[in-house]
Amino acid sequence: MQNIIHHFPTINANQLQQLEQLQDIFLDWNTKVNLISRKDTAHFIERHVLHSLAIAKVVNFPQESLVLDVGTGGGFPGIPLAILFPNVQFHLVDSIGKKIMVVNEVVQHIGLNNVKAEQIRAENVTNQYHYVVSRAVTRLKAFIPWITGKLINEKESNFEHTGLLYLKGGDISEEISEISPKKSTIYNLSTFFEEAFFETKKIVHVPSSELIK
Repeated sequence: MQNIIHHFPTINANQLQQLEQLQDIFLDWNTKVNLISRKDTAHFIERHVLHSLAIAKVVNFPQESLVLDVGTGGGFPGIPLAILFPNVQFHLVDSIGKKIMVVNEVVQHIGLNNVKAEQIRAENVTNQYHYVVSRAVTRLKAFIPWITGKLINEKESNFEHTGLLYLKGGDISEEISEISPKKSTIYNLSTFFEEAFFETKKIVHVPSSELIK
């Protein structure tokens, strides 16, 4: 947890306890339902928790904002972000039922009251949100149609920097060119984290104004 404290010095004792509980229960479930690579379990905090929390280095979610996590898998980035932002409502969706089952077990164990997990395809979600987050589910060109129309236009919201926050790795210049002329901003995570794991990791922010039907 020292790595978390180093990068997020304002995190409180209760949040640290919840992150510890997340690690324990998630890794236990991972022995029963394969959610992450076994070789990643020794690096769980860095490669899954800290990687998820990187989004908080780009956007400080306002209280009472609504966040949709598409393709959440075992609950990333949604669960760590929900721990960090207890006054923000998170809707975690995935099409695979056993993954959502684990997410619900983890959420209940930790005692998170700001998370709803649901087995549903992103295309079938009917609500609207201030932010959409996701971790490299597919290429941006394929992903963006899934969430088009699901974001509240910043002009109709009290919140700034709304839109898609997409965690990706490697060279994404070709992907970005595929969604042109949509405006986007790329944040290199090496700006925020010195660990080698983050050298090639990025966040792509596409503003909500580009994702409105």
